[in-house]
Amino acid sequence: MKRVSGSKFRKIAYWFVLLSFTVPVGFLIYRIIITENMATGEIGYRSRADYALMLVQCILGAIVINVPQLFQKYLKIEIPAVLSIMYIVFLYCAIFLGEVLSFYYRIPHWDKWLHGFSAVMAGSLGFILVEVLNRSNRIGIALSPVFTAMFTFCFATSIGVLWEIYEYTFDGILGLNMQKFMLEDGTQLVGRAALDDTMKDIIIDCCGSMITTIIGYISIKRRQKNDLNRQTVIIEKTGEN
Repeated sequence: MKRVSGSKFRKIAYWFVLLSFTVPVGFLIYRIIITENMATGEIGYRSRADYALMLVQCILGAIVINVPQLFQKYLKIEIPAVLSIMYIVFLYCAIFLGEVLSFYYRIPHWDKWLHGFSAVMAGSLGFILVEVLNRSNRIGIALSPVFTAMFTFCFATSIGVLWEIYEYTFDGILGLNMQKFMLEDGTQLVGRAALDDTMKDIIIDCCGSMITTIIGYISIKRRQKNDLNRQTVIIEKTGEN
């Protein structure tokens, strides 16, 4: 049986997910035109705002799915195939499954699992960025493991915060419900309950970023120790000769 390479699997996943974002666009526009923008109190009913949310998410997904390629083309940063595939799977789970198929409402804590997953990915990307900068000849300094860990944590949590700002902004402009301040039947939450989803997302982003940061820090220290031991052995062998 022929084994599928990581790059080939990444290409298959890319086109599958991209089509899942672009194919429904026409249908969503049609539903926005003919659907009334009011809640009936009936679970499963979709208003015009719901279809507008799906349309925005699908268009955004079709754009941001190309971010790894842009990193490689313009910033000369090689993204590992595994991380690229994780990113594509995350977009599919968040946009197509989450919004279009209503997994956010049907599957308990679906949103929270995705935020934790995205924080791990952002943290991994942060370590990759620092690794590229440390190896660059254009930069005269190299970050220590502690500062690398600090940068990674701040980088990953910043992405989570920017995502919440994006949700808040488009909820206000387009009347969407990405921050889940409103139930599926149209009931608007009040006070602390309205902030519950956003704050839990940020807390989970911080926890996921911290876990990735700790693992990355330990990995760097272990690699440095192995490199030091290897150099010591080489020096000892050179001295014997």
